[in-house]
Amino acid sequence: MGLRKSDIVDSVYAQLDIPKNECTRIVESLFEIVKEDLGNGNDVLISGFGKWVVRAKKERKGRNPQTGKDLTIDARRTVTFKPSAMLKNALNRPASMDG
Repeated sequence: MGLRKSDIVDSVYAQLDIPKNECTRIVESLFEIVKEDLGNGNDVLISGFGKWVVRAKKERKGRNPQTGKDLTIDARRTVTFKPSAMLKNALNRPASMDG
């Protein structure tokens, strides 16, 4: 399993000298800020980490894979993530260099 929100709270708690309930509030607030901005159609950039980009997808034709019947997929917005060069470098560093 990947990193969960509770794991992030635990990491913040371990690194800072503040109560765990305050760490939870901080992490929840951060995610709410990001979610609200993305919901408003704004991109979110965290320097050294990456950028979440809101993209508009047009209505398009599709097919139900179970029935093979043609259908129309509604227009919608979606979010993509573009990692920063620093994050890409960290991900592609040889294992022997990780310390």
